[in-house]
Amino acid sequence: MEEHISEGGATAPIDTLGFYEIPEGVRLEFRLAGPIVRASAWAIDALIRSLLYLVLSVILALFGGVGMAILLIGFFLIEWFYPVIFELQNGATPGKRMMGILVIQDNGTPVTPAASVIRNLLRTADFLPFLYATGLVTMLINREFKRLGDLAAGTLVVYRDESRGRTKTPTDVVEKPPLDLSEDEQLTLLAFSERAEHLTQDRKEELADFLSEVTGRQGGEGVETLYGYANWIIKGR
Repeated sequence: MEEHISEGGATAPIDTLGFYEIPEGVRLEFRLAGPIVRASAWAIDALIRSLLYLVLSVILALFGGVGMAILLIGFFLIEWFYPVIFELQNGATPGKRMMGILVIQDNGTPVTPAASVIRNLLRTADFLPFLYATGLVTMLINREFKRLGDLAAGTLVVYRDESRGRTKTPTDVVEKPPLDLSEDEQLTLLAFSERAEHLTQDRKEELADFLSEVTGRQGGEGVETLYGYANWIIKGR
């Protein structure tokens, strides 16, 4: 299920893609993470916490009663602040990072300390009556896959999409187009240059010939000219 999230809070389901439009008119897009991938991340984190509990138990068992007191404090800190510490560092616990997801605010900004604490303290309510049943039901009936903690903290769990730089054009030549290009025309030129390595030379020349009236060139020369236009657009001249 996709979620289109507007500034006013209106939503329209389309797919698992969501966006938030800031006042400046810039649209931030993200892919919402569903219950399965989040459950997998939780299982990984639970395993890591269990290993930490085991190591602490073995070490502190050597210190008798004092060790037991420290052990209980350690259990408390790990259980409640393990996710908070990692979420504030890069938005994700080790489990979430391994599954390629992270926690953000509803408006696309990094999760705040207060929000991280709230969403993790409410894990108790989400766990009821057993095995996060309440949290699962809440996620399934919520278009943004939010559990109770997310609803209270104003957070989302989304996929961490790696940013990709624009593909370099096959030539370093920069040439200004002879006329002003619309935004769609500029995007078309950029798409042509980015796909160049996947097209045969004949196909590239065929496409370039469609614009021969603009470039004044055909064949290979027309292709090179379009690359030059694309470089001019990329450099923002």
